[in-house]
This record gives sequence, structure tokens and C-alpha cells, in this order.
Amino acid sequence: MAGIFSLAEKPEVEAAEKGRKLFAGQTDFLKGVVAMSGLPPADRLEVCFAGRSNVGKSSLINALTGRKALARTSNTPGRTQEINFFTLGAEHYLVDVPGYGFANAPIAVVEKWQRLLKNYLSGRPSLRRVFLLIDARHGPKKVDQEIMDLLDRSAVTFQVVMTKCDKLKAAELDQVTEQTIEAIARHPAAYPALVQTSSAKGEGLDTLRAIVAEIG
Repeated sequence: MAGIFSLAEKPEVEAAEKGRKLFAGQTDFLKGVVAMSGLPPADRLEVCFAGRSNVGKSSLINALTGRKALARTSNTPGRTQEINFFTLGAEHYLVDVPGYGFANAPIAVVEKWQRLLKNYLSGRPSLRRVFLLIDARHGPKKVDQEIMDLLDRSAVTFQVVMTKCDKLKAAELDQVTEQTIEAIARHPAAYPALVQTSSAKGEGLDTLRAIVAEIG
């Protein structure tokens, strides 16, 4: 099974341009949602970015869109407590969900937004793909596997995006990439192409933009 998994290839010129145009267009914060009843109408194609607290979600979203403060960044893990919806062009929602795992908040608050996260991931009809962010310095953890299991059960396709790849030497990155492939290969909902990124260096952003633009 692991044999079908590989690194995502760099996009062809046409696909890269399609991705560039999508993310160069108008991107605006729509709303922050604290309950399923507050979700906007499921009338657009939706892609979601999810990952452990402090994995670099906000930094990646900002880098993809070229907007330094579109998604709030914080050095305090667990700061994002809402599902944040952004309009991406006229036909997409880009969704930033609360970080899971460690969170610097009261237990009751953590439980509430983790429940919201799971309800959203398992019950949103317009959700086409979850980009599951894994910190390259740490690899997949148990809590990541739990989210993968949830997405398997919900039949929601997820694609692993490795973040902060610039922090590792080439040999170290190769090793953690192999470990990550082994960890996700047993999941039927996993898309078999990993994306390596660095928000700081701009690595992998064209590939990820093109992937989002090609999702129908």
C-alpha cells in the first residue's frame, strides 16, 4: 500500500498558473463559526486546513494567499477557537479549523471546540478535501492518527502537507517523509501525494495552490 504514496510532483505550467490566479484573486475573511448552526451555506467548493496546535496553519494560509495577516498567527498553541471561513475567489471557501492536541485553554473550552471540529469534518457536504498539516520536525503523532481515522469513517479525502520543511537537513526530511508515508498508507481516505512546504521559504506553495485549483 505504501508503494502508491509519493511526493506531489511540481505542477505543469498551466496548472501552476491556474493556482496562482486563484490565490492572487480576492480572498476575504467571511466569518468565525463557534457552532454548526453558524456555518455558511454549503454552496461552494470547500477545502480545509487542519493540524495540531502550532503546526503552522495560519502561516501557511497567509503564505498561500500572499496576505500577511489574513489568518491570525500566534506563538500560543490553541489560540484559534473558531472555524474560520475565507472566501477564495467566487467559487471556493478556504477553511481554517481549530488546532487539535495541546491547547492553552480551560478543558471545557477545549472539549467544546474539539467537538465542533469533529462535527464539521464529518458532516460538511461541500468539503472536498482536508489538507492535514504535519510538522516535519515531529512527524505524525497519535492525535493526527485519530483525525485520520475520523476522516476515514467520514469518507472525507485528506492530503498530508508537511510544514516547516526548511528546518530539517535533506537526509532528515527524507527520513520523516518515509515515516509519514508509512503512517498514512493504511488510511483509505488518504490522498497518495504528500506536499512538502515551508511558509518561510515559499517552498511547495505553487504545488499546493495548483492542487487546490484542480479540485472539482
